[in-house]
Amino acid sequence: MTSPPRPAGHPDAGGPPAPRYPLEGVLSWNMNTTCNYRCSYCTQRFVDDRKQWARDLPRFVQALLDLPGDWEIKLSGGEPFQHPGFDEAVVALARGGRRVSVVTNLSATDARLHAFAQATRARPGVLSASLHLEHVEAATFRDKLARFRDAHAGSCHATVVATRAILPTLPALRADFAAAGLQLRIQPEKQDRDVIAYAPAERAALLALGGHNGTGLLDPDLHDRPCWAGARYLVVDHKGEAWRCYPARRQRQERLGNLLDGSLRLRGGPVPCAYRYCNCTVPQQRGMVDTTGAPAAAQRE
Repeated sequence: MTSPPRPAGHPDAGGPPAPRYPLEGVLSWNMNTTCNYRCSYCTQRFVDDRKQWARDLPRFVQALLDLPGDWEIKLSGGEPFQHPGFDEAVVALARGGRRVSVVTNLSATDARLHAFAQATRARPGVLSASLHLEHVEAATFRDKLARFRDAHAGSCHATVVATRAILPTLPALRADFAAAGLQLRIQPEKQDRDVIAYAPAERAALLALGGHNGTGLLDPDLHDRPCWAGARYLVVDHKGEAWRCYPARRQRQERLGNLLDGSLRLRGGPVPCAYRYCNCTVPQQRGMVDTTGAPAAAQRE
């Protein structure tokens, strides 16, 4: 594969130090707000309308296929399997050559999950399965994920929100998943979209469990660090509105345009992070930003 031209701001083209150009970009598509669960700790529980979804799927799919360069499309919601056109979108994106990943609560039937595995077999992505103990037994969830793992050519893992109530049980729960050959990653609980004020001992326990999604961090402050978000990572909602990253979407800053109306403009290279708390684990895990020595975000008063 021939590497794309180095954009302005890339370290090989001059400018401040930054991670190298990511050959595969990642687009997180929040394709619906619909969800069949109502978790007490859900960051979307105060959304006014939980029944919205991307309407014109052929236009969305074509726009995603038209993105310049190589991309992984990461489907999420809401619960993406609740979107009435989810299966068709997966097939169309996969046939168009995109890598397709999904974040799901794993409530879809085995048949639909296995159909996803089959449709994405040529370029398999990641299935991130969110365990919500308010709605499902851990053993039932574990066994279902293991069945999917056996059918999927890509990778899969489970995540669980570390509420204070279940935090003491997480080491044993993670060991149980590991015995089944499955990875269980921890996500910190958030209120008002910020990590709750865990006590020092609780933070230490969460970091001992790998931190947020196995990054080794809980709530990093990456302010001013060059990041490829906006150029090789972005977040798109069910209306096609595009934002540089999740903190940008939360604060309604650094809008990139709209995927559907032709106004989307990707950044030309890495740009310093503008936020004091980064919850975008994709750029962190894909090497799009240097997290070495990142301090924790300041606790809100």
